[in-house]
Amino acid sequence: MRAVEVTKHGGPQVLAVREVPDPVARAGQVVIDVAAVDVLFVDTRIRAGWGKEWFQVEPPYVPGNGVAGVVREVGADVDESWVGRRVLAYTGENNGMTPTGGYAERAAVPVSAVVPVPDRLGLPEALTLLHDGPMVVGTLKTADVRTGERVLITGAGGSLGTLLVPMLKAAGAVVVGAAKGARKLDFIREWGADEAVDYSVPEWTEQVGAVDVVLDGTGGDIGTAAYQLVRTGGRFLAYGSSAGDFAKTEPAREGVTVVSILDIGKDVDQSSAIAEMLAKAVDGTITPLVGQTFPLDKAVEAHEAIAARQTVGKTLLLP
Repeated sequence: MRAVEVTKHGGPQVLAVREVPDPVARAGQVVIDVAAVDVLFVDTRIRAGWGKEWFQVEPPYVPGNGVAGVVREVGADVDESWVGRRVLAYTGENNGMTPTGGYAERAAVPVSAVVPVPDRLGLPEALTLLHDGPMVVGTLKTADVRTGERVLITGAGGSLGTLLVPMLKAAGAVVVGAAKGARKLDFIREWGADEAVDYSVPEWTEQVGAVDVVLDGTGGDIGTAAYQLVRTGGRFLAYGSSAGDFAKTEPAREGVTVVSILDIGKDVDQSSAIAEMLAKAVDGTITPLVGQTFPLDKAVEAHEAIAARQTVGKTLLLP
């Protein structure tokens, strides 16, 4: 089968398509014919050599820790009824915490890492919820947004924004989405945000004003500036660092609760959260957005698009 390898740490050009042996289902595993591969921002950072203190991954390796497809075979101790079922799955070890094995035509995964996909939902659309679903459920549970509260989402043009904006609106919040560029701002408005602000302009914080909650997917200077907008009694949740680093929240602001990515939704069961979000996609509460797709052999272009901040919604490889 074909797979994409990170041949060494570096830019997108270190990604190369290789012929590798087909995986075999060991005891407790299934093999999936992969229809779609989740491409995450963190994949691009690990490829470049970032995060070695958290991710024990060294080249050469096959990146990616999330796929959608159809179960091809099962190993010992796995129910044969899984064969032929449409599923989502984390690849790598520890429920996807070791981000390897996804960028391939087939993947062997523990059956415990597999989630069935409802018949009424496409596999690419379902895959948008594998990683973002638990994060959204955990974020909303932790933020505990109340009716009428004003919520700022930084990096709202990404795949999380497609889910957070409508769910916050359903909860009665006033939603402000911040992103860069007219294209992303248009999408944010389409998803239902009350306001959309371009955080690349100097006066963006003045346009936003005071807020009760910040959901920070950007970090860096943008997240740090957003932290200063939180009213006394408000909450600041930092779940992303696409700007390079997490927001600076020191010195602490009296009366403002700060929650790090390690504490967001830490008591949320991932499988249950994914199933909950899949059900919301089926009933129309949310509309998963596949913003752009690339063939497996165009993984370089996918990483380049993410690095250039050209993507909206979810980015997928389609083997």
